[in-house]
Amino acid sequence: MTEIHDAAVSFIAKQVRRFFEINKPFRIYHGSTNSTRTSQRRADNTIDTSQLTHVLSVDVVSRTALVEPNVPMDALVDATLAHGLVPPVVMEFPGITVGGGFSGMAGESSSFRSGAFDATMRSIEIVLPTGEVVRASKTDNAELFWGAASAFGTLGVVTLLEIELREAREYVELTYSLTTNSRDTVRVMEEAAADKATDYIDGIVFSKDATVICIGKLTDEMPKGKAPQKLSRRNDPWFYIRARDVLKQLQRNTAQDATNTVVDYIPLRDYLFRYDRGGFWVAKYAFNYFLTPFNRITRSALDRFMHARVMYRAVHKSGLADTHIVQDVGVPYDAVEDFQSWLDTNFAIYPLWLCPLRVQRDSPDAEHGLHAEFGRPNAPNLMNFGVWGKVPGDRRAVVAKNRDLERKVQALGGKKWLYAHAYYPEDEFWAHYDRASYDALRHKYHAEYLPSVYDKVKVDVDAEEAAVRATWKTRAKHQVKEIWPLRGLYGFYKAAAGGDYLLQRSPAKTAVAAGDKPS
Repeated sequence: MTEIHDAAVSFIAKQVRRFFEINKPFRIYHGSTNSTRTSQRRADNTIDTSQLTHVLSVDVVSRTALVEPNVPMDALVDATLAHGLVPPVVMEFPGITVGGGFSGMAGESSSFRSGAFDATMRSIEIVLPTGEVVRASKTDNAELFWGAASAFGTLGVVTLLEIELREAREYVELTYSLTTNSRDTVRVMEEAAADKATDYIDGIVFSKDATVICIGKLTDEMPKGKAPQKLSRRNDPWFYIRARDVLKQLQRNTAQDATNTVVDYIPLRDYLFRYDRGGFWVAKYAFNYFLTPFNRITRSALDRFMHARVMYRAVHKSGLADTHIVQDVGVPYDAVEDFQSWLDTNFAIYPLWLCPLRVQRDSPDAEHGLHAEFGRPNAPNLMNFGVWGKVPGDRRAVVAKNRDLERKVQALGGKKWLYAHAYYPEDEFWAHYDRASYDALRHKYHAEYLPSVYDKVKVDVDAEEAAVRATWKTRAKHQVKEIWPLRGLYGFYKAAAGGDYLLQRSPAKTAVAAGDKPS
């Protein structure tokens, strides 16, 4: 397996070197994405890494795994669980890849303790923009390691990652509790985080005065007579629906105190991917769009299409993400009350997802890259808010709402995670991230010919509209797409049919992109 990996990396390095020699920027094709941004990849501007999909090894003694970047979370978990181990941070969708989590910034319900996904890496192998293959770790070449984290491939092509692992258990003992205001929500989460036995913390805000907090502990024990709460089968509840049912139970209980809890025992794998079916709860918007009843029978009948991998395919082909706000942002704990009240007033989108994040990097020499401040002493914990829902009005109205969110998060000293649409003007974007550190690394490693992070994440609405107006064909195509429910049906068809949804048609194939096929 190592020889196959080395041959694939050698071919990728050869391709990168050709782009470097003619000073032509490239993008990276992974084969899938969990970003909602429109893909700009074509055969003539792309390095294809989609073959890097293997777990090369799992070391029980060192508790590490060597993993290629396009290994999805479910394959990683399956490979490590076979050895009684599990990654400290596992993103909630099975299709999110190891490389995507490292290069794009990701956290989950264990991140209150273990930090972001990139913090659980020990080392990486990366093809630099010159075509040179090097290794970097938290202790050796740390500036490149931390610079590549969250850089979206703009410092080179990550081709291998060494991931830390921890001991796995059979179940997650998940305790649900109810809070009725944001101050109590933060307090309960902080108290849970202070308990060394706590492994997972997140929450679902169902309304401004009803939040279900979910606190998980790994265990091999389940009380006699208790049945496991499964979440992955066709007729199992979506996790958010299970939490909604728990909310009703908690609200009926007259003892509104610390004793008012409900406990589930969830198989570990089901817990880790609990939000896959229904994509948290975003799939319910598809039921609304198609005027389809939303109930247990319809969810079961359409279960094949209710998994995140399929949903991302539909979103990319339909373009319906352009009519919704789909953002994750983090604000300091002392700003949670202000921000949640602002969201209620200005968006009134529910549910919201809450996930406490410890962004402080513990290793020395970690003040590098886009999030260099995370390596400085006393970097504040952030509360992640998942804000996903329909915005009334046309495309410009959606953009305006996104801009409102971006400005509010910036005013509160928070961070916006860049997997989704970004609408900042460039000067405002760089006021939000560490341009000096990022640009210094780009210069040192000869990456300035590549697209920058801003180039990759920005949405240019003026250019979108100009492209629509360009010819009568583009105008007609746009008008047809606006007829309900054609966009949704097209996305549904493409999701059902499968096939590629990221690599766009190229106007002309080039020798640089095609190259020689690896043997």
